[in-house]
Amino acid sequence: MKVKRSEEYEALEEVFDKPTLMLIYRMLNRGILSELGGVISAGKESRVYYGKVDGREVAVKIYLTGSAEFRKGMIPYIVGDYRFSHIKRGMRNLVSVWARKEFVNLREFMRAKVAVPEPLHVEGNVLVMRFIGEGGVRAPLLSEIDLSNPAETYEILIGFVRLMVKNAGLVHGDLSEYNVMMHEGTPYVIDVSQSLPISHPLAIELLTRDIGNINRFFNRLGVKVIDRNIFVEELIGSG
Repeated sequence: MKVKRSEEYEALEEVFDKPTLMLIYRMLNRGILSELGGVISAGKESRVYYGKVDGREVAVKIYLTGSAEFRKGMIPYIVGDYRFSHIKRGMRNLVSVWARKEFVNLREFMRAKVAVPEPLHVEGNVLVMRFIGEGGVRAPLLSEIDLSNPAETYEILIGFVRLMVKNAGLVHGDLSEYNVMMHEGTPYVIDVSQSLPISHPLAIELLTRDIGNINRFFNRLGVKVIDRNIFVEELIGSG
């Protein structure tokens, strides 16, 4: 049991370093958050916690500031993104830019009519979003459920890819069955910190991969999928 407690403590310490604790404390004092609960999901770059704001359920994403691997991974997605061209040195500054990048991308996707968690607040390495789920239980990922109408869900997601490029001028960059949540029959696209403008040097490669990932998943379910290369050409072509 001592080992388990030690591991849990180290995991908490990795997320809640002193600056992050102070930031959460200020957000609670200012009413940006009312409650902060348990972990909803955990990844290499962040932890997502359940929270509330005036009785409304929210997801609180805290980006890790101590991972050198995370830093190396995010740089290619920031360099070349004209929206975030002025970056101060230092790991915490870089992670703050990454958090703000996800907030901005969520906002742009919402404006483009793509179903995403509504971004509510970003500060430092903490992002507050609308919670996708109910009663503290997050909605399942696309990879975790059996779809009643896979063809319909596929058409919705392909439509979202089109809206991302045509209306928002962005590419998701990591779209797959693991970054889509299903809630009340609607697919919600999540984890958009790496999303970047269509003008970015990596955009076409990532767009092609995104479509390939979605096609692969739905092809296994017997859905007739669009030709990836033809669709990419349609999206990036004139008009």
